[in-house]
Amino acid sequence: MSGGEALLFWVLGPVMVLGALGLLFVHKAVHAAMSMAMVMVALGILYIAQYAEFVGIIQIFVYSGAVMMLFLFVVMTVGVDASDARIETIPGQRAWGWILALVFVALGSYAISRVTFPEPVGLEAAQSEGAVTALAREIFTNQVFSFEVLGSLLVIAVMGAMVLAHHERLTPRRTQREYAADRVRSNQWVAGKPAPGVYARHNASDTPALLPDGTPVEVSVPRVLVARGQVHEPYRGVDPAGDPPDSETADLPGPTDDPTGER
Repeated sequence: MSGGEALLFWVLGPVMVLGALGLLFVHKAVHAAMSMAMVMVALGILYIAQYAEFVGIIQIFVYSGAVMMLFLFVVMTVGVDASDARIETIPGQRAWGWILALVFVALGSYAISRVTFPEPVGLEAAQSEGAVTALAREIFTNQVFSFEVLGSLLVIAVMGAMVLAHHERLTPRRTQREYAADRVRSNQWVAGKPAPGVYARHNASDTPALLPDGTPVEVSVPRVLVARGQVHEPYRGVDPAGDPPDSETADLPGPTDDPTGER
């Protein structure tokens, strides 16, 4: 290992360890996903530094891109605001969780103690037939069972997100015909609410519509823009002579203020 590779390892190694610990101990699911992305990107850089460019690029694009998008999709579908209930709905769930955790730790410790590392042969000898061919042969021969288990876990994660996000509708879905009938009965906005920018100078969602008398319609602007204070004051009417106003904030006469009575 050269000096540059050693420096890269000692810089990215602690970063990967911190990311792995963050994945275990952070409280928010989004922060856990970002910690995992940090570990995957750093691991891809180490692969590239070891002249395994194909594996490193696949690590960054596939795992840091596609797989992380899948995790974020699950987080967005399930939601991050819901708090975990402290009441156990399954009897003995906590006890079985501790038992399985201890069994997993025991099996992992036993497997690590039985690991034997062969003599290194170098990357050129290990990938003498090419990086892509050697990787495909390793995945679909020696690691085919692990590869299938990983694919099954990803499918189970998507199905679990769909189950957790599903909820029964308490009331029947209202149709467009029912909404229209309610507007007719209430005699409010029978033809629909005005769209932003109608009878205004700007055709944008932050510009309220204007009634024929020149007054703005507040309901035509989204409530989010109103709460943020990002609503623009529209021009109220047009100058009869067609001349532009002297300033952007000048209030021009509305249609009812026209001295000629033509509008």
